[in-house]
Amino acid sequence: MSEYSSKQKRGLWTSRFGFIMASAGSAIGLGNIWKFPYIAGMHGGGAFVLFFIFCIITVGIPIMISEMVIGRHTHKDPVGAFKKIRGGAWVIVGWLGVTAGFVILSYYCVVAGWAVDYLWLALQGTFTAQHAQQVPQLFAGLLSSDLSQLLWQALFMGMTILIVMGGVSSGLELANKVMMPILFFILLFLAIRGIFSPGGEKALTFLFSPQWSKLDPPAMLEALGHAFFSLSLGMGAMLTYGSYADEGTNIPKVAITVSIMDTCVALLSGIAIFSIVFTYGIEPAAGPGLVFKTLPILFSQMPGGTLIAILFFLLLVFAALTSSISLLEVVVAYYCDEKKWGRKKATLFMGFIIFLLGVPSALSNNLLKDVHFIGDRNFLDSIDLLATNYILPLGGLFIAIFTGWILTTRLAKGEIEKGEVRFQLYPAWHFLIKYVSPVLVALVFLNKIGLF
Repeated sequence: MSEYSSKQKRGLWTSRFGFIMASAGSAIGLGNIWKFPYIAGMHGGGAFVLFFIFCIITVGIPIMISEMVIGRHTHKDPVGAFKKIRGGAWVIVGWLGVTAGFVILSYYCVVAGWAVDYLWLALQGTFTAQHAQQVPQLFAGLLSSDLSQLLWQALFMGMTILIVMGGVSSGLELANKVMMPILFFILLFLAIRGIFSPGGEKALTFLFSPQWSKLDPPAMLEALGHAFFSLSLGMGAMLTYGSYADEGTNIPKVAITVSIMDTCVALLSGIAIFSIVFTYGIEPAAGPGLVFKTLPILFSQMPGGTLIAILFFLLLVFAALTSSISLLEVVVAYYCDEKKWGRKKATLFMGFIIFLLGVPSALSNNLLKDVHFIGDRNFLDSIDLLATNYILPLGGLFIAIFTGWILTTRLAKGEIEKGEVRFQLYPAWHFLIKYVSPVLVALVFLNKIGLF
């Protein structure tokens, strides 16, 4: 079989738009809509946002280009890609990506299940039917019901499996072409509505008027870490998606476009959420409970709260789903490429195994709440710590080192400038990926393991 026929059988994106939507879908997840607003709130807003954008440019975009270059050059899964280019110990970097997809998706589906549950509550008008004091108890009730969490986890995992089973063009690409425009439309509507609300001006001032005195070293490290994780780097997703790109794809343009889209979603989410927060006089540094505890209280009090709640949690579910399919695809691609499994078999089997691994995370807040794993953390928090503090930073660090120091200039530049592509910023990219990105990602890793 010719190399071209092999690529066609494996699957390719049908258009650059499809590739961009899929990659943006992978990057845009719960972290943009749930985590970014509350960490921006905890670290003072404007200055944090500007430094976050600086980190996207110096770390995020260079590493994303690197992953896509490695993927497109090999047309392989993460393990197969490193095996094909270099082999030896570098294959471990590929294994880190596959492991990250496996581990993160197991608990990601549990948290995404919470979003599905809240969408269901919003569709029933539950928030507006409750007194403000009763709304926070809805989340406590969800966490206390193991059966409910398992059912929502299973439903979300089932949706993820069905999409991935459809293949590259008919599954991943089609789903993202549908969900991503809807996601952007909902978010834009919520942000515009927020701007013209009583708290809109305060929200814009908070997010875009920097107070540099609040940008201390911990805030800078948090921004650096979130910029890295926000783009789905270090988990093999961008490498795998890059492996489905054809030879004429302008990889730098795709990576820059995806990074801009990802950043815009984070900022629009901040506007939408903080406009509500300031309208009702809530503290912007409300923390992780902002989405599942604080906002539903506000939905219960505002005019049109039911519609806003439905749109917001639909947005959250779509963001979670576009990311979850990329995580499962990393694992499925490995079994299809390296083990020669059929896509249906690989998706169903690995999806079920990942679901089983996620069961202890679903039980962490009730049945297993007194069982501690890492320190005093429950299973969900422990496995999240393992993935975000160790697997992802190490994966990103080694990808930066591999691209900057191991890949030859001929291979890297040749892959980036295939066809009619001319990347004028190649010297700047090469400098960043060789000297700047590895140092900054190393700082993220050292901070995550508690050295700072």
